[in-house]
Amino acid sequence: MRHVIALDVGGTGMKAALVGAGGELLHQARRATGRDRGPDAVVDGILDFAAELRAYGTEHFGAPALAAGVAVPGIVDEEQGIAAYSANLGWRDLPLRALLTDRLGGVPVALGHDVRTGGLAEGRIGAGKGADRFLFVPLGTGIAGAIGIAGRVESGAHGFAGEIGHIVVRPGGTPCPCGQRGCLERYASAAAVSEAWASVTGNPEADAADCATAVEADDPKAREVWQHAVDALADGLLTALTLLDPRTLIIGGGMAEAGDTLFTPLRKAVASRVTFQKLPTIVPAALGDTAGCLGAGLLAWDLLDKTDGTEATS
Repeated sequence: MRHVIALDVGGTGMKAALVGAGGELLHQARRATGRDRGPDAVVDGILDFAAELRAYGTEHFGAPALAAGVAVPGIVDEEQGIAAYSANLGWRDLPLRALLTDRLGGVPVALGHDVRTGGLAEGRIGAGKGADRFLFVPLGTGIAGAIGIAGRVESGAHGFAGEIGHIVVRPGGTPCPCGQRGCLERYASAAAVSEAWASVTGNPEADAADCATAVEADDPKAREVWQHAVDALADGLLTALTLLDPRTLIIGGGMAEAGDTLFTPLRKAVASRVTFQKLPTIVPAALGDTAGCLGAGLLAWDLLDKTDGTEATS
């Protein structure tokens, strides 16, 4: 059976899959990155994991993978196949595509940014399926974005396209590690809401999910914390809508798991800010934590399409 290898490398764990030509997940596996043992151990772990997946595919599907796609965090030079920088994983200017190609016996390898890769899957086969223009915004520890245009995701001239989390929504506000003050992710990320709710409750273990639960219980302090985050998010999204004019706005990440507790006030807040802009459809992400793997698989199949599928299968 024709298949490709898909790897989604996160800060603490790796998700992997063998993906069929129709986007089906034929095999899935997970493991830790081993980042506590240093960046070299992380790279070795990625290469070993990919090699094991290749062996599994050969044994169970009669032939090795035709290609591989890998999604990584940080700054990614997708064209050159270089993982340029990752603070969480400790690497800099890592030629990951070349290393994987060599380890996998010369098959073509596509390298992508984790958020853009997840956005590719959401836009093409998930919540944005059928939309010619979409914006995917996962709300997690930080906030990033993926700009979808006609079935692909825009990476920008330098690999920074979609960094909506660093739109300044509160000038002169909370300092951000990026060097600015008042960035969106300092107010509307899951980490920011967790920090705010922990401060209000005096419980350092309280997090954004706890805040959402308290909102649903009509706790006035929780509603205030939540609304501050929603308002900041709506301000940032309005800037993005003005610049990009997407048809569909897909919200994912941990915050989106709150469902209507997030989406009802968010849709209202964005609608109240729109003047001449066209209001997009605002929907929750559909693929959950499989988006990165599915997107990496799409990158791999796209790579084969570009080369007319002429690579050897052994």
